[in-house]
Parts: sequence; C-alpha cells; structure tokens
Amino acid sequence: MKLVFLDALTLGDIDLSDFEKLGDVKIYQSTKADETLDRIKEADIVLTNKVVIDKYIMDNSNIKMIQILATGMNNVDLEYASKKGIVVKNVAGYSTNSVAQLTFAFALEIMNKLRYYDEYSKTKYSESEIFTHIINFKELNGKTWGIIGLGEIGKKVANIAKAFGCKVVYYSTSGKNNNAEYKRVELDEVLESDIISIHAPLNENTNNLLNRKNLNLIKEDAILINMGRGGIVNEADLAEIIDTKGFYAGFDVFTKEPIDKNNPLLKVKNIILTPHIAWASVEAREKLVSLAYKNIEDFVEN
Repeated sequence: MKLVFLDALTLGDIDLSDFEKLGDVKIYQSTKADETLDRIKEADIVLTNKVVIDKYIMDNSNIKMIQILATGMNNVDLEYASKKGIVVKNVAGYSTNSVAQLTFAFALEIMNKLRYYDEYSKTKYSESEIFTHIINFKELNGKTWGIIGLGEIGKKVANIAKAFGCKVVYYSTSGKNNNAEYKRVELDEVLESDIISIHAPLNENTNNLLNRKNLNLIKEDAILINMGRGGIVNEADLAEIIDTKGFYAGFDVFTKEPIDKNNPLLKVKNIILTPHIAWASVEAREKLVSLAYKNIEDFVEN
C-alpha cells in the first residue's frame, strides 16, 4: 500500500512514523491545488486535512481510500467518491477537550482583563502608591452562558460553565436537539446572554446566522466566542457593531483561512483572534493521528 500525506504541516510535530507499518509512506508538508494530482496519482491511500479531493482527482488516480485528518468532510466530493467505490473516513471526537479549553481561555482572559493587568504589572506597578490596582472585572458565577450548537463540544462547554456557576441555555441550529439538563431557547434569547459561544457546523441553517439584524441584541460587556466555523457570524457586520455596542469577542475561525489581510475583524479593538488552533492541543492531535491510523489499519486488513 502507498500512503500519501498531503498537508502534514497541519498536524504540527506529531510523530507519523507508525504509518510506515501500513505501507510505503510519502509525506508532503503542504500541497497546492495544482500539485495534488501528481502527488497522489499512484497512491492507494490519501491523507488530507484541507487539500481538496474532487471528481477530477479521483478520475485520474487510483485512490482506494481517503482519510480526512479532521471531522469536517467538505474538502472531499463524498457523493462521487461513493460512486467510485472509494472509502472516505474522517475522525470525530478528538478535539472536544481542546476546543472547550480555548473557549474558556477566551472567556476568562476577557473577563479578568489579563492582557491589561500583565502590561500594567510590567510597566507601571513598580511605581504604584498602593499594593494593588483595581479596574472592574466580574465573575462567571451567576452569569448566563448561551450556547449555539449543543453537540459534543457544546455539551462539554455547558458542563464546565455549570461548574463555574453559570446558568446555561442553548439554541439548536437544527431545531431537533433536545436536552433534559439545559434549557433550549430561541436564538434571540441566547444572544441576550452574558457569554455566547458558538459550537455549530457551517450549513444552510447556520450560514450568516449572526448578522446586522441580531448582533445588536448582544449587550454591553457581553462576550461572543466563535469556535464553530467562519461564515456563521457575518464578519463585516460584527466589525461595524462590536466596538460601538461595547461587547467583546474571541474568534478562532474565519470565513477565509488563512485570514484575509483585509478582514475587517483585524481592525476591531474588542476582539481576540487565534489562527484556527482550538482543535490542536498536543493531546488532540495525538488522538487524531491515532484514530486515523486505526481507520487505515482496518481498511488494509479488510
């Protein structure tokens, strides 16, 4: 079996040597669209995180299996792969703890004003007349935490928020998710929460879900955290509203990735941005690679 990694750089420094037990392995750190076919033409198994595998690639290669190194599968033409008899596997559930952790890192950094206090301590604290320096910050305890998308990650966040003493409510983007522990409400009510976190996929129900019409419902000093997908929040509308309304945001995902240099969020004061890394703790990447290995091992053995 010939295995080809198309964008191993997305996995960081995780050891991939075990895959050599499954066949001949070729590793490319990144692959441009016009390089894909040449690199996988003779491959039996292709491993890709975000490199697109479409009808043209499938028709002009001998691929037998595509292992997506992520949960989302929109970079592969699944319908055509099925017609061609090509097995497509993804990996789910590996990043729950990692995404939940960054969600709270955003919330706690913003609520506790850590960037401000760090800068103050390094530049002004030594000259203070008193032992402390007070600007108002608040506790999570007693706040309402609204969740958009109560899937596995959403539930993990809900449980942690509850442990902090938050009242948790959620909005089901499909309209079908019912949970006995947490109250389901309409989107407008979620947007009136103190903290709002998004943990939903991008689809016809969520595209442009938050826009000029409803972003105005978010109150002053509230926090909007997007851990779902770019496109769920209209970035231009948010950029126009956030600073004047006086709320805060933390975004790990963007409509275009890498982020466009002209993205209006880059000019927003009240926002923290990270480069789509919520999924990528060491432990999460190790689990991802392990589960991908098991998928391929099962395919090779059968």
